Amino acid sequence: MKKFDVIVIGAGPAGYAAAMRAVDFNKRVALIEKDQLGGAGIHNGALWSKTLWEISMSAAMLRSHGASLNAKDFDFDLEKISKEVHQALDGRVSQLSHHMQDINKVYDQELFEYIKGTAKVIGKNQVEVVGKDETLLLETDYIILATGSRPRKLANLPIDEETVFTSDGLGSMTQFPKSIVIMGAGVIGCEFATIFAGFGNTKVYLIDKGDRILPFEDEDVVKVIENSLEKMGVLIHRNSQLVEMKVINKAVQYSLKYNDGREEVFEVEKALISVGRIPNYENLIDTSVGVDLDNRGIIDKLTQTSVSNIYAVGDITADISLVNVGELEGRYAIERIFGKPDRPLTYENISTIMFLAPEVSGVGMNELQAQQKGLNYRVASLDYSCIPRAVAMRNTEGFIKIIISDDDSKILGMRVVGQHSSSAIQAIALLISEGKGIDQLAELIHPHPSIIEGIQECCRMLLKKSILKPEVLKHSMACRRYANGHFTDM
Repeated sequence: MKKFDVIVIGAGPAGYAAAMRAVDFNKRVALIEKDQLGGAGIHNGALWSKTLWEISMSAAMLRSHGASLNAKDFDFDLEKISKEVHQALDGRVSQLSHHMQDINKVYDQELFEYIKGTAKVIGKNQVEVVGKDETLLLETDYIILATGSRPRKLANLPIDEETVFTSDGLGSMTQFPKSIVIMGAGVIGCEFATIFAGFGNTKVYLIDKGDRILPFEDEDVVKVIENSLEKMGVLIHRNSQLVEMKVINKAVQYSLKYNDGREEVFEVEKALISVGRIPNYENLIDTSVGVDLDNRGIIDKLTQTSVSNIYAVGDITADISLVNVGELEGRYAIERIFGKPDRPLTYENISTIMFLAPEVSGVGMNELQAQQKGLNYRVASLDYSCIPRAVAMRNTEGFIKIIISDDDSKILGMRVVGQHSSSAIQAIALLISEGKGIDQLAELIHPHPSIIEGIQECCRMLLKKSILKPEVLKHSMACRRYANGHFTDM
């Protein structure tokens, strides 16, 4: 029986990060994966969909600026596009594989072992792995569960991954459909609406049970995204509820009931169901082990489960389902086990990005969250039309918004809507993590021309020393105070 210091089950982002952090501690670690190296972080998930999004945005740019480039009549081939996407995925998998194969040589120790097979925790210190040719029984001091999640399916919908898809099945599509309906107006649903609309081959319908998409985001953010999607030809079914969906002659017929009592029936070529994800923990742990779980995932306290030597990280828990969060949790779990983490595990200043048109990045609280917490705050927003780099890119759609406490003592959050939005986040994230304000950022010399210059101008607005004055450019700049449920201009 092979013995390890720690066994990690699942080689997605969280599991891979955990295994490599264990190597840092010179611990003997086994990383077990039953399917594909990289998990949903690469396949049918983050890298796959974002590569597709990047190509889609290039296609949208060509369609938008084709006349000025003396180019027109673009014909986008999904099979060729899919090959391009899979080249990106294969490159990343090859890199990780090479890294795993050579890590013991570099460290000159047998620290790491990658095992293909289906793992099951059969005791608090034992893992059984059923492989293609053999079954292994492994012993370990610690276990980390990182088996990820999969798209949620609804029993009343005819999901067959041929006509009605989840995100797991979209990769098998070989031609752009003439039309598609997307059920679910959250981040993933809106991202795929953006992707299909960007290529221009597909009429997109988006079912939204509320009066606006992305209900967790501020209204000004949502307004830009909704306007953009509708300019791209997306029809948003607002305030609607799906009554029925069925496949008739390999086409999708769906009926909606609206809040005002109206009912309508539509027919499209394909459908995508995007209603969240569920954790992969079936047949993972023998009931005798006693790990507590519920329908949201494995229950953990800062990655540690109810069994002291078993940890859970990534999508298998009920925390935030993001690649960067999974990696953070994986590394943190190992640090808890074999050392002492440098800082506490916190989810308050995690940077996020939504791949929409335009992209949306954020860190910390938005205004909705600040108001729900009963906070008084000040907020400055600057339209992209005031940023020279955006003008040069010929795309001034979007804005930067910074939220600070009413006493100037700290930054609460930031949202950036527009091209290069993710490049504008990390300085604010660092300041939030350190509990600092905006004074230093207001005087920091930013590269010119760049989108991040807009952050500096927002900070200057809040300090009443901006170059452009919000009192003059009222349609492009704003600086307001929120106190006791009301807004006032500053």
